[in-house]
Amino acid sequence: MKIIVDAMGGDNAPLEIVRGALNAAKARPELEIVLVGREAEVKAAVSQCGGLPGNASLVNATEAIDMHDDPATAFRTKKDSSLTVGLNLLKKGEGDAFVSAGSTGALLSAGTLVVKRVPGIRRAAMAPVLPTAKGSMVLIDCGANAECTVEYLLQFAYLGSFYASKVLKLDKPRVGLLNIGAEDTKGDRLRQEAYQTLKAAGEAGRLNFVGNMEAKEAIKGGCDVLVADGFSGNVMLKTIEGMGSFLGKEIKGMFLKSLKTKVAALLVKSGLDDFKTRLDPDTIGGTPFLGLQKPVIKAHGSSGARAIENAVYQAAKAVEADMASQIAANIQLMKISG
Repeated sequence: MKIIVDAMGGDNAPLEIVRGALNAAKARPELEIVLVGREAEVKAAVSQCGGLPGNASLVNATEAIDMHDDPATAFRTKKDSSLTVGLNLLKKGEGDAFVSAGSTGALLSAGTLVVKRVPGIRRAAMAPVLPTAKGSMVLIDCGANAECTVEYLLQFAYLGSFYASKVLKLDKPRVGLLNIGAEDTKGDRLRQEAYQTLKAAGEAGRLNFVGNMEAKEAIKGGCDVLVADGFSGNVMLKTIEGMGSFLGKEIKGMFLKSLKTKVAALLVKSGLDDFKTRLDPDTIGGTPFLGLQKPVIKAHGSSGARAIENAVYQAAKAVEADMASQIAANIQLMKISG
């Protein structure tokens, strides 16, 4: 299995990107890692990381897409960027998955137009895996599609369900629709019509639809897949991230107040470490774009080596899941006639 990594994408490129990718190569010898980026800079980073292992290689790309570039057109104007070169390698079959911590907009645009969507899929969607009180939950979409139709949301439900089943190994994942209340009359017209469409798919046995889901109930573990338009999903994601950071700092401050609380902290250290790990986005590594013909993983822009390493592992899981085949086999169920 060959994983292509954009060595120039993200705030900490290329050193941390290279370090994380090579850590994955060393830990998982069965993986082949292809680093794409400016040769001189990537080689310097590789040297600092102890050199290339036998299952890693380098492909030169003379340009890099940065925050000042137009995300919708950057991959075309910078045809020799690490992102464009890497995705073209993926398209040509010279890799099985692509990982980048670069521009989300550029990656989505390039992924859609270079790698392309599975025929019949209207929009690719971002689907991060979030911690809940009862395990993990796929949130789809979280920012790629601010405005949606009922058909988009129906497809997101199937995409999220397939991912939860194949990658998270969940049996009959429970699918919920993010809304402002549980009743079927809640929300705007889009949410009301989407509810009826998802309910019909549930009654036909095609989805395990559990109804409307308030954000607070989703975090309690009310569903395994939470369907949302990209605007609402992104607000929820950023709120969870902010609250996780806030709680972490508050808990740390509480335990550092006095000698007694410091002793108490030592007694519950393992539990606190587990809690911190569950809230740490580096543990997951990245967010998949679901609906594309091949796996594309978006790592967050501030990713360090650990996040990139885990993003590579996530990419490998996505390859093994072979999502595109399952989507193609079920595409007729994911369309709304008329």
